[in-house]
Amino acid sequence: MIKLAKRMTLLGTESAFEILLRAQKLEKEKGVEYIHLQIGEPDFDTPKYIRESAVRAMENKFTHYSSSYGIEEAREAIAEHYFKKQGVRYHPDQVVISPGSKLIMFSLIMMIGEPGREIIYPDPGYPIYKSVIDFSGATGVAIPLREKNEFRLDINELKKLITKRTKMVIINSPQNPTGSVLTRDDVRELYRLACEKDFLVMADEVYSRIIYGQKFSSISEFDEKQERVIITDGLSKIYAMCGWRLGWGLIPKWLAPQIARMQTNITSCATAFIQKATIDALLGDQSEAQKMVAEFQRRRDFFVAGLNQVEGVSCQVPHGAFYVWPNIKKTGWNSRDLAEYMLTEMGIAGLSGTAFGKKGQGYLRFSYANSIDKIGEALKRMKETFPKIIKR
Repeated sequence: MIKLAKRMTLLGTESAFEILLRAQKLEKEKGVEYIHLQIGEPDFDTPKYIRESAVRAMENKFTHYSSSYGIEEAREAIAEHYFKKQGVRYHPDQVVISPGSKLIMFSLIMMIGEPGREIIYPDPGYPIYKSVIDFSGATGVAIPLREKNEFRLDINELKKLITKRTKMVIINSPQNPTGSVLTRDDVRELYRLACEKDFLVMADEVYSRIIYGQKFSSISEFDEKQERVIITDGLSKIYAMCGWRLGWGLIPKWLAPQIARMQTNITSCATAFIQKATIDALLGDQSEAQKMVAEFQRRRDFFVAGLNQVEGVSCQVPHGAFYVWPNIKKTGWNSRDLAEYMLTEMGIAGLSGTAFGKKGQGYLRFSYANSIDKIGEALKRMKETFPKIIKR
């Protein structure tokens, strides 16, 4: 048997998909209905007008290769959409469309990361960041996100982590898993620091339109020369299109051709008829997306209020995305064991906070991309069971 390359031992995974499979298997074996709060995918249908647009594009023969950058009209639509949303104008040649924004992230980290270099990433944070940093050979440096700071990146703490080897800082706002949102002052100070210390910033903005009661601030607003900020985004979350796999990067002119070259070597291009549907998705009627966000806010409020009534649990109100990040330290359990107990004994599929980094110890992550009824049943089970299992 041929052994895999040693670097494969450095590549991580996403626990959400593993827990989904386990929960489905247990559900079938036990004949018990499980409550699925583990996966970060909207439980809504893709809006009909987007589905119809994709069908029309297929019928009009958009089933062939496109440029590795993406179809020009789709790149124009993405640039126009971002200008309307953030007031920042990118040229279509700075847009690279990909099968999900993960490819942009992967390409960028692999292009910047190498032995002897450092990339700073959030902890807790989306696990793919650290996974790919490790795979690249670079050293991943975790910036802790602390509850006392509403899980926002602390600029003063970040300053202490930056060295001459720091080549990039990764931010995600609104954030997975905590739902935290960076303020305008946060991103302004981060950009000033990036210029002073000469590093790039990759800003994952895939949840930027799922935000509650405040305005989203992007670091792109300060990058006037568009030299050191890379924005990643996509259709998955705001249009319930996770399975469509369509994302993009807004990239400095000097870097965009390199990202496109990476795509040529990995996937060739994104699916043509989905790129055409992207135009209608972004420039068409946004009412269904707005209704979805309003429903997420209703679920958030319900879930947070309920969690704060569970013995041993406390939960801050997240300002964006569709996750709650409850503190379970007073239960006496570690995160992994409690998540496992809830899965196997309570029929609730959530994630251990440690799936998102070492600083996730003492927390769980639940997605509220599920119905109020299902969330209510999960809360009922927790309120009944937790008083019995708390380690006093």
